[in-house]
Amino acid sequence: MPRCRALPAAVGALCRALPPRARLAPDVLRRARFDRPQATLDFWRLLYALLKQIHGGEWTESDAIDTQIRFVKSALWYHGYGRPELYQLPSDGSAGSRELLLAFSWLLHRVNLLEWLLARNRVKTGDETSVCTCEDDLSHSQKDTTEMAPGLEDRVDVRYLQWLNGKLRFQWRSLHAQHQEQCKLLHKIHLFTSGSHTDQALGHFSVTETDLIRHPENYNQLLQHLELETMQLEAFLEWKQLEAVYWQWMETVLDNMAEEGSLRTVRDAPVETSRLQEGATCCPWAESMTVQIDRLSGEMTALHSQLQELVARRRSAWCQKVKTREEELQKEDFSTKLGKIEESVELKLLDLTNHGAPNKNKMHGSCRLVFRSKRSASKTGFGGSASKEPVPAVSATEVIRELRMREASLQRELKQLQDECKQRLDGIAERLDGVICISP
Repeated sequence: MPRCRALPAAVGALCRALPPRARLAPDVLRRARFDRPQATLDFWRLLYALLKQIHGGEWTESDAIDTQIRFVKSALWYHGYGRPELYQLPSDGSAGSRELLLAFSWLLHRVNLLEWLLARNRVKTGDETSVCTCEDDLSHSQKDTTEMAPGLEDRVDVRYLQWLNGKLRFQWRSLHAQHQEQCKLLHKIHLFTSGSHTDQALGHFSVTETDLIRHPENYNQLLQHLELETMQLEAFLEWKQLEAVYWQWMETVLDNMAEEGSLRTVRDAPVETSRLQEGATCCPWAESMTVQIDRLSGEMTALHSQLQELVARRRSAWCQKVKTREEELQKEDFSTKLGKIEESVELKLLDLTNHGAPNKNKMHGSCRLVFRSKRSASKTGFGGSASKEPVPAVSATEVIRELRMREASLQRELKQLQDECKQRLDGIAERLDGVICISP
Protein backbone atom coordinates (compact mmCIF):
# COMPACT_ATOMS: atom_id res chain seq x y z
CA MET A 1 0.00 0.00 0.00
CA PRO A 2 1.44 3.46 -0.89
CA ARG A 3 2.44 5.66 2.02
CA CYS A 4 -0.08 8.34 1.05
CA ARG A 5 -2.85 5.80 1.56
CA ALA A 6 -1.28 3.76 4.37
CA LEU A 7 -1.02 6.67 6.82
CA PRO A 8 -4.76 7.58 6.75
CA ALA A 9 -5.59 3.89 7.08
CA ALA A 10 -3.29 3.53 10.10
CA VAL A 11 -4.70 6.63 11.80
CA GLY A 12 -8.26 5.50 11.09
CA ALA A 13 -7.63 2.02 12.48
CA LEU A 14 -6.06 3.53 15.61
CA CYS A 15 -9.08 5.76 16.20
CA ARG A 16 -11.55 2.92 15.68
CA ALA A 17 -9.65 0.65 18.08
CA LEU A 18 -10.12 3.13 20.93
CA PRO A 19 -13.11 2.73 23.29
CA PRO A 20 -16.32 4.53 22.22
CA ARG A 21 -16.19 7.03 25.09
CA ALA A 22 -12.57 7.92 24.24
CA ARG A 23 -12.76 7.86 20.46
CA LEU A 24 -11.05 10.53 18.38
CA ALA A 25 -11.64 11.70 14.84
CA PRO A 26 -8.66 11.08 12.48
CA ASP A 27 -8.66 14.75 11.43
CA VAL A 28 -7.78 15.74 15.00
CA LEU A 29 -4.44 13.87 14.77
CA ARG A 30 -3.65 15.51 11.44
CA ARG A 31 -4.39 18.99 12.82
CA ALA A 32 -2.32 18.26 15.92
CA ARG A 33 0.73 17.59 13.76
CA PHE A 34 0.71 21.26 12.72
CA ASP A 35 -0.05 22.38 16.30
CA ARG A 36 -3.52 23.67 15.47
CA PRO A 37 -5.30 25.00 18.59
CA GLN A 38 -8.62 23.54 17.35
CA ALA A 39 -7.37 20.03 18.25
CA THR A 40 -6.18 20.83 21.76
CA LEU A 41 -9.40 20.33 23.72
CA ASP A 42 -10.17 17.08 21.91
CA PHE A 43 -6.76 15.70 22.90
CA TRP A 44 -7.11 16.76 26.53
CA ARG A 45 -10.49 14.98 26.70
CA LEU A 46 -9.03 11.90 25.02
CA LEU A 47 -6.13 11.61 27.46
CA TYR A 48 -8.46 12.30 30.38
CA ALA A 49 -10.80 9.46 29.38
CA LEU A 50 -7.97 7.01 28.70
CA LEU A 51 -6.08 7.72 31.91
CA LYS A 52 -9.28 7.53 33.94
CA GLN A 53 -9.88 4.05 32.55
CA ILE A 54 -6.30 3.02 33.30
CA HIS A 55 -6.59 4.17 36.91
CA GLY A 56 -10.11 2.78 37.35
CA GLY A 57 -11.78 6.10 38.08
CA GLU A 58 -15.21 7.39 37.15
CA TRP A 59 -15.59 10.41 34.93
CA THR A 60 -18.13 12.36 32.92
CA GLU A 61 -17.76 14.50 29.84
CA SER A 62 -19.08 17.48 31.80
CA ASP A 63 -16.01 17.64 34.06
CA ALA A 64 -14.33 21.04 34.00
CA ILE A 65 -11.50 21.32 31.49
CA ASP A 66 -9.04 22.63 34.09
CA THR A 67 -9.81 19.60 36.27
CA GLN A 68 -9.20 17.29 33.31
CA ILE A 69 -5.90 19.00 32.48
CA ARG A 70 -4.63 18.79 36.06
CA PHE A 71 -5.48 15.09 36.24
CA VAL A 72 -3.81 14.34 32.89
CA LYS A 73 -0.63 16.12 33.88
CA SER A 74 -0.42 14.35 37.24
CA ALA A 75 -1.22 10.94 35.72
CA LEU A 76 1.38 11.32 32.97
CA TRP A 77 3.94 12.37 35.56
CA TYR A 78 3.05 9.27 37.55
CA HIS A 79 3.66 7.07 34.50
CA GLY A 80 7.06 8.69 33.93
CA TYR A 81 6.44 11.18 31.12
CA GLY A 82 9.23 13.70 31.59
CA ARG A 83 8.87 16.19 28.75
CA PRO A 84 8.66 19.60 30.52
CA GLU A 85 6.87 21.33 27.64
CA LEU A 86 3.69 19.38 28.40
CA TYR A 87 3.52 20.58 32.01
CA GLN A 88 3.96 24.18 30.87
CA LEU A 89 0.84 24.12 28.69
CA PRO A 90 -1.96 26.54 29.73
CA SER A 91 -4.74 25.20 31.92
CA ASP A 92 -7.49 26.53 29.65
CA GLY A 93 -6.61 24.18 26.77
CA SER A 94 -5.92 26.95 24.30
CA ALA A 95 -2.66 25.61 22.85
CA GLY A 96 -0.34 22.63 22.70
CA SER A 97 -2.06 20.07 20.47
CA ARG A 98 1.25 18.78 19.09
CA GLU A 99 2.65 18.26 22.59
CA LEU A 100 -0.48 16.29 23.43
CA LEU A 101 -0.01 14.20 20.28
CA LEU A 102 3.47 13.29 21.52
CA ALA A 103 2.13 12.43 24.98
CA PHE A 104 -0.62 10.26 23.49
CA SER A 105 1.85 8.39 21.28
CA TRP A 106 4.19 7.89 24.24
CA LEU A 107 1.35 6.47 26.33
CA LEU A 108 0.29 4.27 23.41
CA HIS A 109 3.72 2.64 23.37
CA ARG A 110 4.58 2.79 27.07
CA VAL A 111 1.67 0.84 28.57
CA ASN A 112 0.51 -1.16 25.49
CA LEU A 113 -2.57 1.01 25.58
CA LEU A 114 -4.75 -0.70 22.98
CA GLU A 115 -4.09 -4.22 24.27
CA TRP A 116 -4.84 -3.14 27.82
CA LEU A 117 -8.07 -1.39 26.87
CA LEU A 118 -9.30 -4.32 24.79
CA ALA A 119 -8.65 -6.73 27.66
CA ARG A 120 -10.37 -4.44 30.17
CA ASN A 121 -13.44 -3.57 28.10
CA ARG A 122 -14.17 -6.97 26.61
CA VAL A 123 -17.49 -8.67 27.30
CA LYS A 124 -17.20 -10.61 30.53
CA THR A 125 -18.68 -14.06 31.09
CA GLY A 126 -18.69 -13.59 34.86
CA ASP A 127 -16.62 -16.74 35.44
CA GLU A 128 -13.17 -15.15 35.31
CA THR A 129 -10.57 -15.09 38.02
CA SER A 130 -7.02 -13.78 38.11
CA VAL A 131 -4.19 -16.27 38.59
CA CYS A 132 -0.48 -15.53 38.97
CA THR A 133 2.20 -18.12 39.69
CA CYS A 134 5.12 -16.02 38.44
CA GLU A 135 8.26 -15.76 40.51
CA ASP A 136 9.06 -12.27 41.75
CA ASP A 137 12.58 -11.16 42.58
CA LEU A 138 11.89 -9.57 45.93
CA SER A 139 15.52 -8.77 46.65
CA HIS A 140 15.76 -6.28 43.80
CA SER A 141 12.44 -4.65 44.64
CA GLN A 142 13.49 -4.22 48.27
CA LYS A 143 16.77 -2.62 47.23
CA ASP A 144 15.00 -0.24 44.90
CA THR A 145 12.56 0.77 47.63
CA THR A 146 15.28 1.54 50.14
CA GLU A 147 17.36 3.48 47.65
CA MET A 148 14.46 5.63 46.48
CA ALA A 149 13.67 7.03 49.91
CA PRO A 150 16.78 7.11 52.10
CA GLY A 151 16.22 8.24 55.68
CA LEU A 152 12.47 7.66 55.47
CA GLU A 153 12.49 5.84 58.79
CA ASP A 154 13.47 9.08 60.54
CA ARG A 155 10.33 10.89 59.38
CA VAL A 156 7.60 8.22 59.57
CA ASP A 157 6.05 7.16 62.86
CA VAL A 158 6.24 3.40 63.38
CA ARG A 159 2.77 3.40 64.97
CA TYR A 160 1.31 4.87 61.79
CA LEU A 161 2.93 2.09 59.75
CA GLN A 162 1.52 -0.49 62.16
CA TRP A 163 -1.94 1.05 61.76
CA LEU A 164 -1.62 0.91 57.98
CA ASN A 165 -0.52 -2.72 58.18
CA GLY A 166 -3.53 -3.60 60.33
CA LYS A 167 -5.89 -1.77 58.00
CA LEU A 168 -4.42 -3.58 55.01
CA ARG A 169 -4.82 -6.96 56.71
CA PHE A 170 -8.47 -6.20 57.57
CA GLN A 171 -9.27 -5.15 54.00
CA TRP A 172 -7.51 -8.22 52.63
CA ARG A 173 -9.58 -10.50 54.89
CA SER A 174 -12.79 -8.73 53.83
CA LEU A 175 -11.86 -9.13 50.19
CA HIS A 176 -11.01 -12.78 50.73
CA ALA A 177 -14.40 -13.40 52.39
CA GLN A 178 -16.22 -11.71 49.50
CA HIS A 179 -14.25 -13.77 47.00
CA GLN A 180 -15.17 -16.98 48.82
CA GLU A 181 -18.84 -16.02 48.75
CA GLN A 182 -18.58 -15.29 45.03
CA CYS A 183 -17.00 -18.70 44.43
CA LYS A 184 -19.83 -20.42 46.32
CA LEU A 185 -22.48 -18.69 44.21
CA LEU A 186 -20.55 -19.45 41.03
CA HIS A 187 -20.31 -23.11 42.03
CA LYS A 188 -24.09 -23.23 42.47
CA ILE A 189 -24.65 -21.81 38.98
CA HIS A 190 -22.23 -24.28 37.41
CA LEU A 191 -23.67 -27.22 39.37
CA PHE A 192 -27.35 -26.46 38.66
CA THR A 193 -26.76 -25.84 34.94
CA SER A 194 -24.42 -28.79 34.44
CA GLY A 195 -25.25 -30.70 31.25
CA SER A 196 -27.35 -27.89 29.80
CA HIS A 197 -24.76 -26.30 27.52
CA THR A 198 -24.40 -27.32 23.89
CA ASP A 199 -20.61 -27.04 24.16
CA GLN A 200 -19.48 -30.30 25.73
CA ALA A 201 -16.11 -28.76 26.62
CA LEU A 202 -17.95 -26.52 29.09
CA GLY A 203 -21.06 -28.46 30.01
CA HIS A 204 -22.65 -25.61 31.99
CA PHE A 205 -23.79 -22.02 31.61
CA SER A 206 -21.74 -18.99 32.53
CA VAL A 207 -22.99 -16.16 34.71
CA THR A 208 -23.82 -14.05 31.66
CA GLU A 209 -25.73 -16.89 29.99
CA THR A 210 -27.67 -17.60 33.18
CA ASP A 211 -28.59 -13.93 33.43
CA LEU A 212 -29.86 -14.03 29.83
CA ILE A 213 -32.09 -16.97 30.66
CA ARG A 214 -33.58 -15.06 33.57
CA HIS A 215 -33.78 -11.74 31.70
CA PRO A 216 -34.16 -12.35 27.94
CA GLU A 217 -34.74 -8.65 27.33
CA ASN A 218 -30.99 -8.07 27.85
CA TYR A 219 -30.16 -10.04 24.71
CA ASN A 220 -30.10 -7.03 22.38
CA GLN A 221 -27.80 -5.10 24.71
CA LEU A 222 -25.36 -8.01 24.91
CA LEU A 223 -25.46 -8.40 21.13
CA GLN A 224 -24.58 -4.72 20.72
CA HIS A 225 -21.63 -5.10 23.08
CA LEU A 226 -20.38 -8.13 21.15
CA GLU A 227 -20.69 -6.34 17.79
CA LEU A 228 -18.83 -3.32 19.17
CA GLU A 229 -16.07 -5.55 20.56
CA THR A 230 -15.79 -7.34 17.21
CA MET A 231 -15.36 -4.03 15.37
CA GLN A 232 -12.68 -2.94 17.84
CA LEU A 233 -10.81 -6.22 17.40
CA GLU A 234 -10.95 -5.88 13.60
CA ALA A 235 -9.64 -2.32 13.87
CA PHE A 236 -6.87 -3.50 16.22
CA LEU A 237 -5.76 -6.19 13.74
CA GLU A 238 -5.66 -3.58 10.99
CA TRP A 239 -3.68 -1.25 13.28
CA LYS A 240 -1.07 -3.92 14.00
CA GLN A 241 -0.47 -4.33 10.26
CA LEU A 242 -0.03 -0.57 9.76
CA GLU A 243 1.56 0.37 13.09
CA ALA A 244 5.02 0.91 11.59
CA VAL A 245 3.60 3.60 9.27
CA TYR A 246 2.25 5.54 12.25
CA TRP A 247 5.59 5.53 14.07
CA GLN A 248 7.41 6.66 10.93
CA TRP A 249 4.95 9.54 10.76
CA MET A 250 5.66 10.39 14.41
CA GLU A 251 9.38 10.50 13.61
CA THR A 252 8.67 13.21 11.03
CA VAL A 253 6.66 15.11 13.67
CA LEU A 254 9.64 15.00 16.05
CA ASP A 255 12.01 16.11 13.28
CA ASN A 256 9.78 19.09 12.48
CA MET A 257 9.65 20.09 16.13
CA ALA A 258 13.44 19.90 16.41
CA GLU A 259 13.89 22.04 13.30
CA GLU A 260 11.41 24.65 14.52
CA GLY A 261 13.12 24.75 17.92
CA SER A 262 16.56 25.33 16.41
CA LEU A 263 15.25 28.03 14.07
CA ARG A 264 13.49 29.77 16.95
CA THR A 265 16.71 29.76 19.01
CA VAL A 266 18.78 31.23 16.16
CA ARG A 267 16.14 33.83 15.37
CA ASP A 268 15.64 35.00 18.94
CA ALA A 269 19.35 35.38 19.82
CA PRO A 270 20.15 38.41 17.58
CA VAL A 271 16.81 40.00 18.46
CA GLU A 272 17.71 40.14 22.14
CA THR A 273 21.14 41.62 21.35
CA SER A 274 19.67 44.29 19.10
CA ARG A 275 17.12 45.18 21.75
CA LEU A 276 19.89 45.81 24.29
CA GLN A 277 21.81 47.95 21.82
CA GLU A 278 18.74 49.97 20.91
CA GLY A 279 17.90 50.44 24.58
CA ALA A 280 21.40 51.73 25.29
CA THR A 281 21.06 54.45 22.65
CA CYS A 282 17.46 55.43 23.40
CA CYS A 283 17.38 55.26 27.20
CA PRO A 284 19.98 57.00 29.39
CA TRP A 285 19.68 54.38 32.14
CA ALA A 286 20.14 51.38 29.83
CA GLU A 287 23.95 51.50 29.99
CA SER A 288 24.01 51.45 33.81
CA MET A 289 21.49 48.59 33.75
CA THR A 290 23.79 46.62 31.46
CA VAL A 291 26.70 47.22 33.86
CA GLN A 292 24.62 45.94 36.78
CA ILE A 293 23.63 42.85 34.80
CA ASP A 294 27.28 42.13 34.06
CA ARG A 295 28.17 42.57 37.72
CA LEU A 296 25.39 40.22 38.81
CA SER A 297 26.56 37.68 36.23
CA GLY A 298 30.06 37.80 37.67
CA GLU A 299 28.73 37.33 41.19
CA MET A 300 26.65 34.36 40.04
CA THR A 301 29.75 32.82 38.47
CA ALA A 302 31.71 33.26 41.69
CA LEU A 303 28.89 31.74 43.74
CA HIS A 304 28.73 28.82 41.33
CA SER A 305 32.44 28.12 41.77
CA GLN A 306 32.12 28.34 45.56
CA LEU A 307 29.21 25.93 45.46
CA GLN A 308 31.25 23.50 43.37
CA GLU A 309 34.05 23.62 45.94
CA LEU A 310 31.58 23.04 48.79
CA VAL A 311 30.06 20.05 46.98
CA ALA A 312 33.53 18.60 46.39
CA ARG A 313 34.41 18.91 50.09
CA ARG A 314 31.13 17.33 51.16
CA ARG A 315 31.61 14.50 48.68
CA SER A 316 35.13 13.77 49.93
CA ALA A 317 33.91 13.75 53.53
CA TRP A 318 31.06 11.39 52.61
CA CYS A 319 33.45 9.06 50.77
CA GLN A 320 35.66 8.97 53.83
CA LYS A 321 32.68 8.00 56.01
CA VAL A 322 31.71 5.26 53.58
CA LYS A 323 35.27 3.94 53.54
CA THR A 324 35.39 3.89 57.34
CA ARG A 325 32.08 2.02 57.46
CA GLU A 326 33.33 -0.54 54.95
CA GLU A 327 36.40 -1.16 57.09
CA GLU A 328 34.16 -1.71 60.13
CA LEU A 329 32.02 -4.18 58.23
CA GLN A 330 35.08 -6.08 57.10
CA LYS A 331 36.11 -6.57 60.74
CA GLU A 332 32.93 -8.52 61.53
CA ASP A 333 33.14 -12.16 62.49
CA PHE A 334 33.78 -14.30 59.40
CA SER A 335 31.64 -17.14 60.72
CA THR A 336 28.59 -14.87 60.89
CA LYS A 337 28.99 -13.95 57.24
CA LEU A 338 29.52 -17.59 56.34
CA GLY A 339 26.32 -18.56 58.14
CA LYS A 340 24.33 -15.95 56.25
CA ILE A 341 25.75 -17.16 52.95
CA GLU A 342 24.88 -20.79 53.78
CA GLU A 343 21.29 -19.84 54.66
CA SER A 344 20.92 -17.92 51.42
CA VAL A 345 22.33 -20.79 49.37
CA GLU A 346 20.04 -23.27 51.12
CA LEU A 347 17.02 -21.08 50.36
CA LYS A 348 17.96 -20.84 46.70
CA LEU A 349 18.53 -24.59 46.46
CA LEU A 350 15.08 -25.28 47.89
CA ASP A 351 13.54 -23.14 45.17
CA LEU A 352 15.76 -24.47 42.40
CA THR A 353 13.30 -27.21 41.48
CA ASN A 354 10.54 -24.68 40.83
CA HIS A 355 12.78 -22.25 38.98
CA GLY A 356 14.47 -24.82 36.77
CA ALA A 357 11.44 -26.84 35.69
CA PRO A 358 11.40 -26.41 31.89
CA ASN A 359 8.01 -28.01 31.29
CA LYS A 360 6.05 -25.93 33.78
CA ASN A 361 4.25 -22.89 32.35
CA LYS A 362 3.90 -19.99 34.72
CA MET A 363 0.38 -18.58 34.66
CA HIS A 364 -0.41 -14.89 34.79
CA GLY A 365 -3.62 -13.11 33.92
CA SER A 366 -7.30 -13.88 33.74
CA CYS A 367 -8.62 -17.45 33.49
CA ARG A 368 -12.12 -18.83 33.17
CA LEU A 369 -13.40 -21.12 35.88
CA VAL A 370 -15.02 -24.31 34.55
CA PHE A 371 -16.76 -26.85 36.77
CA ARG A 372 -15.47 -30.42 36.44
CA SER A 373 -16.99 -33.44 38.07
CA LYS A 374 -14.83 -36.48 38.77
CA ARG A 375 -16.48 -38.31 35.87
CA SER A 376 -15.86 -35.61 33.25
CA ALA A 377 -12.57 -34.17 34.48
CA SER A 378 -10.46 -36.63 32.53
CA LYS A 379 -12.50 -36.35 29.31
CA THR A 380 -12.87 -32.65 28.63
CA GLY A 381 -10.57 -29.68 28.59
CA PHE A 382 -10.60 -26.11 29.73
CA GLY A 383 -12.08 -23.26 27.72
CA GLY A 384 -14.97 -22.27 25.53
CA SER A 385 -14.30 -24.05 22.25
CA ALA A 386 -16.41 -26.82 20.79
CA SER A 387 -13.68 -27.99 18.42
CA LYS A 388 -12.07 -31.40 18.60
CA GLU A 389 -8.64 -29.93 19.35
CA PRO A 390 -7.61 -30.18 22.99
CA VAL A 391 -8.08 -26.97 24.94
CA PRO A 392 -5.31 -25.97 27.39
CA ALA A 393 -6.48 -26.65 30.91
CA VAL A 394 -5.15 -26.37 34.41
CA SER A 395 -6.82 -27.77 37.49
CA ALA A 396 -7.48 -25.75 40.61
CA THR A 397 -5.60 -28.37 42.62
CA GLU A 398 -2.44 -27.73 40.63
CA VAL A 399 -2.76 -23.97 41.05
CA ILE A 400 -3.32 -24.37 44.80
CA ARG A 401 -0.26 -26.62 45.07
CA GLU A 402 1.96 -24.11 43.26
CA LEU A 403 0.65 -21.23 45.34
CA ARG A 404 1.31 -23.16 48.55
CA MET A 405 4.87 -23.88 47.41
CA ARG A 406 5.31 -20.20 46.68
CA GLU A 407 3.86 -19.35 50.10
CA ALA A 408 6.35 -21.68 51.81
CA SER A 409 9.21 -20.04 49.91
CA LEU A 410 8.07 -16.58 50.96
CA GLN A 411 7.68 -17.73 54.55
CA ARG A 412 11.29 -18.96 54.56
CA GLU A 413 12.49 -15.69 53.12
CA LEU A 414 10.44 -13.77 55.69
CA LYS A 415 11.97 -15.78 58.51
CA GLN A 416 15.45 -15.08 57.16
CA LEU A 417 14.74 -11.34 57.07
CA GLN A 418 13.30 -11.44 60.59
CA ASP A 419 16.42 -13.19 61.87
CA GLU A 420 18.63 -10.57 60.23
CA CYS A 421 16.59 -7.76 61.79
CA LYS A 422 16.80 -9.46 65.18
CA GLN A 423 20.57 -9.71 64.92
CA ARG A 424 20.81 -6.03 64.01
CA LEU A 425 18.60 -5.07 66.95
CA ASP A 426 20.69 -7.20 69.28
CA GLY A 427 23.82 -5.44 68.07
CA ILE A 428 22.24 -2.04 68.68
CA ALA A 429 21.00 -3.05 72.13
CA GLU A 430 24.47 -4.20 73.21
CA ARG A 431 25.81 -0.66 72.67
CA LEU A 432 23.10 0.89 74.90
CA ASP A 433 24.01 1.14 78.59
CA GLY A 434 21.27 0.53 81.14
CA VAL A 435 18.67 -0.59 78.61
CA ILE A 436 16.95 -3.98 78.79
CA CYS A 437 15.17 -5.25 75.66
CA ILE A 438 12.41 -7.85 76.15
CA SER A 439 11.20 -9.83 73.15
CA PRO A 440 7.44 -9.52 72.48
